[in-house]
Amino acid sequence: MSWHPQYRSSKFRHVYGKAASKDKCYDCVPITRNVHDNHFCAVNPSFIAVVTECAGGGAFLVIPVKQTGKLDPHYPKICGHKGNVLDIKWNPFNDFVIASCSEDATVKIWDIPNQLLNRNITTPKKELLGHARRVGLIEWHPTADNILFSSGYDYKIMIWNLDVKDTVLSKPVKILDTHKDVVLSMSFNTDGSLLATACRDRKIRVIDPRAGTVLQEGSYKSHKVNKVLFLGNMKKLFSTGTSCWNNRQIALWDQDDLSVPLLEEDLDGSSGLLFPIYDSDTHMLYVVGKGDGNIRYYEISPEKPYLNYLMEYRSHSPQKGIGTMPKRGLDVAACEIFRFYKLIPTKSLIEPVSMIVPRRSESYQEDIYPLTAAAQPALTAQEWLNGINKGPLLVSLRPGSEAVNSLPQFLEPETLVKTTDLSQQQGMGGRMQDKQRPREIEDGRRRLKVEEKLPKNEQTCLSNGFGIFECPPPKTENELLQMYYRQQEEIRRLRELLIQRDVQIKQLELELRNLCTDTGNH
Repeated sequence: MSWHPQYRSSKFRHVYGKAASKDKCYDCVPITRNVHDNHFCAVNPSFIAVVTECAGGGAFLVIPVKQTGKLDPHYPKICGHKGNVLDIKWNPFNDFVIASCSEDATVKIWDIPNQLLNRNITTPKKELLGHARRVGLIEWHPTADNILFSSGYDYKIMIWNLDVKDTVLSKPVKILDTHKDVVLSMSFNTDGSLLATACRDRKIRVIDPRAGTVLQEGSYKSHKVNKVLFLGNMKKLFSTGTSCWNNRQIALWDQDDLSVPLLEEDLDGSSGLLFPIYDSDTHMLYVVGKGDGNIRYYEISPEKPYLNYLMEYRSHSPQKGIGTMPKRGLDVAACEIFRFYKLIPTKSLIEPVSMIVPRRSESYQEDIYPLTAAAQPALTAQEWLNGINKGPLLVSLRPGSEAVNSLPQFLEPETLVKTTDLSQQQGMGGRMQDKQRPREIEDGRRRLKVEEKLPKNEQTCLSNGFGIFECPPPKTENELLQMYYRQQEEIRRLRELLIQRDVQIKQLELELRNLCTDTGNH
């Protein structure tokens, strides 16, 4: 009989939650009293947005992250909706664009100015008119630029392409009409090729959004699902809901077989909803209770028991909603691996809670900060609609580092084949290919030098494979900056690729030299 240790080794076993001091909180914020089961809060490294109470119509506040303390009661609002705002989400690739949906059956896209707001914003950048009833959920695509999903009480999920110039859109590019009741939750896998939904009919569905087909569908009699979540690339789904005895419950599912859950566990008898939040970088899963102050956190593993309980952050202040800071906005010097923003309506307070790994060293801890999703899209909207899938661009959180691409997109298949052939055949064929590879590198360098020598108004925007004259000209300063950063990123990626190829060439030259030496000795 083999002995299994009671405690498993994990670098995140001692993670603890630390609430911010009162001066680092956001006070006197009129948080919405709406009973809709959503987060009501969206955060990025520049702003925190929160749905607020508003007489006549719906509104939300956009507060700079650094503007902590008491909020001015006359602080400007974004108030263009005619009904209560039900969901808000920041564009993952533009910190100054936010989407909102409302009971007035519309979705609106807003441009947030770089400077401090001094008046209410009432005119949206775009307005999406497609749903017949109120819109309860919106989600941005994780890797494609300007693709937005919206779900309404008309049981339909609509896919919008925001790259078009029209300010009012009434026709989505795709309508998913596969649900028989209200969709309660939507979640994408890592590259955005699959969509998981939880529906009021108690069923979990895995959908191919471009084809509009249901790939998997399942329900379990003892689990009434409320929220569902893709667990990164682990081929698993996580759901929260209630049992037949109305206990709060969590369940883990195989993405390819939704007939029976892999794991099912009752948590407690509270009535509040459970919000699941997954960090695919650290494989940590957070379960946030609505109506209580607790945040449970687990570590996900690919083998049994799959779900490993770590700890629970407890607070006497119950949260109504929750916001999460993207990884690029964390304080890596303090070993902060996640940050929540708790909405506490009883105190009109937004309280940041940092999840920290205790470490003595003050240097950058590379083992707890793997490469994470960057703020640049991997695809254009049209590329994704045409059927192309790509994982997110990756960036290191090390201070001063720049964005890098994921390795599968770095090396083309042809390059890999050539390298393999060369390492296996280090004779005559090897010498021939070794001569061809420097020629390819030289051509790439020549093209790069030409691009760098071009004047600014003639440089081509390499991002997404379009020239700057083929792309619509930037209309705002933010769009111009975004285009500039994409171009710089593309040039940096090309340089990185050239460096990699140079290293490969030197290694192969060294192997050939050693081979020639060995042959001469024999």
